[in-house]
Amino acid sequence: MASVSTDSSGRRRILFVNKESQRKTLYLGKMSIKAATSIKLRVEQLNSAQISRHPLDDETARWLANIGEDLADKLASVGLIAQRQSSTLGAFLDAYILSRSDVKAATSIVYGHTRRCLVEYFGEKKALREIHSGDADQWRAWLMNDQKLADNTVRRRCGIAKQFFRVAVRRKLINENPFTDLVAAVKANTKRFYFITREETRKVLDACPDEQWRLLFALARFGGLRVPSEPTKLQWKDIDWKNGRMLVHAPKTEHHEGGESRVVPIFPELRPYLEAAFAVAKPNAEWVVTCCRDATVNLRTRLERIIRRAGLTAWPKLWQNLRSTRETELAEAYPLHVVVKWIGNSQQIAAKHYLQLTDEHFAHAATTPTGKDDSSVDALIETTRQTTQQGAELERRQMSQHKMPDHETSVFPGFASTCDLMHKCLVGGEGLEPPTPSV
Repeated sequence: MASVSTDSSGRRRILFVNKESQRKTLYLGKMSIKAATSIKLRVEQLNSAQISRHPLDDETARWLANIGEDLADKLASVGLIAQRQSSTLGAFLDAYILSRSDVKAATSIVYGHTRRCLVEYFGEKKALREIHSGDADQWRAWLMNDQKLADNTVRRRCGIAKQFFRVAVRRKLINENPFTDLVAAVKANTKRFYFITREETRKVLDACPDEQWRLLFALARFGGLRVPSEPTKLQWKDIDWKNGRMLVHAPKTEHHEGGESRVVPIFPELRPYLEAAFAVAKPNAEWVVTCCRDATVNLRTRLERIIRRAGLTAWPKLWQNLRSTRETELAEAYPLHVVVKWIGNSQQIAAKHYLQLTDEHFAHAATTPTGKDDSSVDALIETTRQTTQQGAELERRQMSQHKMPDHETSVFPGFASTCDLMHKCLVGGEGLEPPTPSV
């Protein structure tokens, strides 16, 4: 049994005897006698479970899972529960990110962005159990309204936060994930699509400083490679000059079955830049692309400068729109299931995030008949018109041939006799119905 006592300052405390027959005091501080009594009942259940070595009842277990850190520390100090693991936001995130040595460096950077946003909003010392679904909603609104992040960036951060707290649930640090209901799926943003024309491509290639940068740009624009991960993995031994193919290693999709690499044609537009780079490569050179092997090189900034030098304005999503442009071109010439094998995505992803509707599509549709050339279409229209007129004339003739004058209406012998036509008979005042006999 346990008892509640109050000191002269109004602070409550709970007295009980533990399983070792030691007297213990749980200091609660100032609170109502009703609240203290409620906690006393839980203390008795916790103490009884320890003495009898029986599991806690469900109600007490749920209560224990949802109490704050302060009360949990007090219960742990008198031996009623084990000391909780460090479950402040900053400590938990740091420990988790450090433990994920299996992820790529780029993924660790993404984790770091989300960690920074969470800590900046909630604070390093915020207890995980004190973050609720309403707090998660406000954090998302803060990302959009205060931090001015793009919608898809917010969705990605929400997805990573959801992942963090899902781990906390598995580790029993929290009872439920407050970020579960946040929208995290990245959606296609067609407003950021941009089709890089052949003329723009030529200008950028002319503005590139050397063969390596021309090759890097051509690999993205004409080969559809992901920059920088795929060009930096490309080796000269992967280039099959004879068969016009190259083996592209894909770090982004290597965790999918069969996604670690793909075979891509050496397209005619790409071959000259590969040959030019090979001509100036050092003997026994291993890597095809050498200009961006240093991870500190900012390829986006460098490409923006090249584009400005070419007299153009930088388009959205510099490198991805190069892949998108190439996949759009290829999809017009080859079956889509073939194209996605070369580009390294799925038909669903291609349709949602890569394939573009261009001005040329509208211009072509407005000037070129579908399926037939102009003369064939004109001939088809004229034939259809003539056939329609002939059919109408034939129908009129058939109707006139089968129509007989009223006095020549035929009678089948043995079945009926001639009769006066109805429209020549006058109807009496009583109408068509026979008169009802009067009684």
